[in-house]
Amino acid sequence: MILVDGSMGEGGGQILRSAITISTLIGKPMEIINIRSNRKDPGLKQQHVSTIQLLSRLFNISIENVTVGASWIKYKAHKNVEIGSENNNLVIDIGTAGSIPLLLQTIIPVVAIFQKNLTLRIQGGTDVKYSPTIDYIRYLLRDILSRIGITFSINVIRRGFYPNGQGIVDVQIKKTSELHTIEFCNFKDTQPAIMSIAGKLPRHVPDRQIEHAITTLEKKGIKPIKHISIIETSVSPGSSILVYSTSESGIYLGADYIGEKGIKAETIGHNAAKRFIADYESRACIDQFLADMLVLPLSFVKGESKYKISKITNHLLTNLELIKHINGLNYNIDKIAQKEFIVSIRGDPII
Repeated sequence: MILVDGSMGEGGGQILRSAITISTLIGKPMEIINIRSNRKDPGLKQQHVSTIQLLSRLFNISIENVTVGASWIKYKAHKNVEIGSENNNLVIDIGTAGSIPLLLQTIIPVVAIFQKNLTLRIQGGTDVKYSPTIDYIRYLLRDILSRIGITFSINVIRRGFYPNGQGIVDVQIKKTSELHTIEFCNFKDTQPAIMSIAGKLPRHVPDRQIEHAITTLEKKGIKPIKHISIIETSVSPGSSILVYSTSESGIYLGADYIGEKGIKAETIGHNAAKRFIADYESRACIDQFLADMLVLPLSFVKGESKYKISKITNHLLTNLELIKHINGLNYNIDKIAQKEFIVSIRGDPII
């Protein structure tokens, strides 16, 4: 049984998500200790419990001590597992505002790389703090994973904001027959799009978010190619905004921000645009959040993948070192200029 220390590096939930994904794919059991030990509320959260239980159900994995607040678990994955037809259409309720995007960040690669089709309806939080928004997943992550060979679709039925959540998302994941390397290292000027949404709030809230995002971008000479402001159904009031750019040339930059009580809509729009500008002005091809999310799927792609980033985050380094520890990942990070780095990953396929 492989031992994984959840306190390594940044000591957050990504260590757990990566570890159980790799365990499932390579069919080796793991014990994970000190889970989320560097967080003010350590241990498993409800979205972690739901993710582990879903993988256990899909792949017939034996699990121990999987309860909210647990600091350790045993995850006994094994090889030669088949997903039965009764598991192809599932309904999952994370509860309250547990993050749907973080659950999907784990489930999508493992199901696709395992060469399975899966339809899910998930209830929980779609746009919550300390998590990418559901729009980030369906507009940024979906596009770039399709370049690797992992395809999925997302339909947002209802938004889920803190504290009540109860968002509803339908997801279809397609099995992959071939995985591809990527090389996104040549930055080109790009025009972003903006998606601003709100639920159970006045119409002017998403409008003000988007207007100030545009103003902030245009001050830097960046003109958005399109922008959308929408009021959607939700149980709790809330808002979010995403500034993003995707292109066939290999530019995938995104910056989202969650509305909060007491913070002006103008500030939310400004903050999202400011995040986008930071990567754009550093001539990054992949934003700092995608940089971390790509490590795991690329570790299962035969050959070398490369992408350019503006910042080496603790999340990125932790994920690289974790996968190296578990599965012998070969990687390099080369600094080519101030705030310009090339990440190289040589994967080991299982399909």
